Amino acid sequence: MWKSLKKASWGAAHLGAEAPRRAFGVSVTALCRRLGMSRQNYYARRRQRQREQVDAELIERLVRRERCVQPRIGGRKLYRVLGQELAEAGVEVGRDRFFEVLRQRQLLLEPQPAAFPKTTRSQHYLPVFTNQIKGLELTGANQVWLSDITYIRTEEGFLYLALITDKWSRKVVGYHCGDSLEAEGCLTALEQALQELPKGARPIHHSDRGCQYCCHEYVERLAARQLGVSMTQEDHCAENAQAERLNGILKQEYGLRAKFATKADALGAVAQGIWLYNTRRLHTALGYRVPEQVHRFGLN
Repeated sequence: MWKSLKKASWGAAHLGAEAPRRAFGVSVTALCRRLGMSRQNYYARRRQRQREQVDAELIERLVRRERCVQPRIGGRKLYRVLGQELAEAGVEVGRDRFFEVLRQRQLLLEPQPAAFPKTTRSQHYLPVFTNQIKGLELTGANQVWLSDITYIRTEEGFLYLALITDKWSRKVVGYHCGDSLEAEGCLTALEQALQELPKGARPIHHSDRGCQYCCHEYVERLAARQLGVSMTQEDHCAENAQAERLNGILKQEYGLRAKFATKADALGAVAQGIWLYNTRRLHTALGYRVPEQVHRFGLN
């Protein structure tokens, strides 16, 4: 479809842009003579400019289409996502030219500052655990799970989003969004993750030292499934940076930093955002693959 549309558009642009042989009293021949180029070169360059203009229009349309579902997807990932479709349309564009088109058409993203309220309550007398994953080299999915909590703002009050992510594949394997900041939501997210855990797999569960993860109910559930328990020890943000990064991606790229009118609206946005993240968001660390694909099939 894009190929026929592009061909028709280029033909129309080419015919419509056909300049007269003489403009402002200067012929094309005289102009070419003064510039030291042949008439053939002059017309070839003009056709090239017309083709680039049509290509840029197609790039803009495809970028805006993808941004409808991934509003904060950046240029590098767009270049990968749209590469095959552009090639099928006959558009040959390098990365520098692609970014130039985005710049010219004001499609580059503006950075957004991230600021989140504190959701971790680490001042408690519950048992804590050491960091078991520091320096650990992973070879596949379901070896380490990362857990964290973030908030969603609505006009009806805050919701709290508990997330469990596979460290190797980056896939969100379990989540729950609800009214409470207590352990119930985290336990629900854990149960969801455990339902799809392959038989025999026993990932290490890593989190900060929030009371939600240190409470007896949560630790006992991990022990019942023979999952190792790991927690941050000193620099809690740095030692759980990948989980913090996921919070930022969902907020900045999938609209969860917005203030929703209702909690129902927020819950729908959370479900859609996590689905898009798992199935459509490319990761440079995964060789420009999506988490769902890597989690199921690996990096081969």
